[in-house]
Amino acid sequence: MITFAAIPIIIQVATTRKLFDHPDERKIHILPIPSLGGLGIFAGFVLASLFTISFSQTPDFQYFIAAALVIFFLGLKDDILVLSPMKKFIGQVVAAFLIVYKGGLLITSMHGFLGVYELPEFFSLVFTYFTIIVIINSFNLIDGVDGLAGSLGLMTSLVFGIYFYVLGEVEYATLAFCLGGSLVAFLIFNHSPAKIFMGDTGSLLIGMVNAILVIRFINVADSPASTIPIAASPAVGFAILMVPLFDTLRVFSLRILSRRSPFSPDRNHIHHVLMDHNLSHSAITYICVGVNIFFIGLAYACRNMNCTYLIIMLVALISAFTGVLFYTRQRKVEPEQISLEDATLTSKILQLKKKTYIHPEQN
Repeated sequence: MITFAAIPIIIQVATTRKLFDHPDERKIHILPIPSLGGLGIFAGFVLASLFTISFSQTPDFQYFIAAALVIFFLGLKDDILVLSPMKKFIGQVVAAFLIVYKGGLLITSMHGFLGVYELPEFFSLVFTYFTIIVIINSFNLIDGVDGLAGSLGLMTSLVFGIYFYVLGEVEYATLAFCLGGSLVAFLIFNHSPAKIFMGDTGSLLIGMVNAILVIRFINVADSPASTIPIAASPAVGFAILMVPLFDTLRVFSLRILSRRSPFSPDRNHIHHVLMDHNLSHSAITYICVGVNIFFIGLAYACRNMNCTYLIIMLVALISAFTGVLFYTRQRKVEPEQISLEDATLTSKILQLKKKTYIHPEQN
């Protein structure tokens, strides 16, 4: 309710102050769109959490809210002023520090993945930091199509929330449902054609909350005393975040192999590949969410498999799916192949787009 009430006000203020996400050669939209929807998501999530979570019984959660505040200000500044990748990375490390050292959330075991169980303290810290930062960025990088990041965040929130509720982990279930509720309200305004974008403020927050939820899931799901024991909990946790997490790891690896910064922009994300198949924003969102749900169901059905074998199977399947999409997409026309008529039409479109920037509120 808070998010739903806040978003129209944010749209009005952003329009008045000209706080738009302007189109460029990498972006999909052709008109300036307000990009501060994360403000509404954050307001709904934090206030709902403060009203419903008992910090006296679960003091660790106050540090999770503190980490959310760090991510909020980091994303807000990036949405308005644009931060360098290094400054964003430092801010994410600070948020991870609050989650790990103050919140006490740490991956201490690999649960049999590659034959590894208990981790030494140093490797446990490094792996936990790496996991948190990668998941935070995964939702930021997947946010390229109307409704996609919000829909994936809503799906993961519901999955984690339902599992933790059944398990009796009421506080973590509440955290998940608070995020899910704010995303339901936001998606009303973000479905294609979007009236507002969540920006880094929203996408980084979704990633941070999901990082907390998946680490807790991995730590408690394989317990024999659990209501629903999951032996291969790392594999199932990976499957719940399959689309954003695999896409981020794949793109980061390609950039590093090309001797570029992992944070350098390109058009190799899964939503870019699907757009090259001439699919609409809604279709891309449905496909990505549907594929993610398929992998969750598959991983859960095989939850008692060896963790290593299950992760290898999941990665092989998602790699094959991505490879088929990549090699069957329509190739872009090289600049030298563009005809004079196409160039003239492109020039006219660019002139029209420049005119729309003058009075975006009239569009």
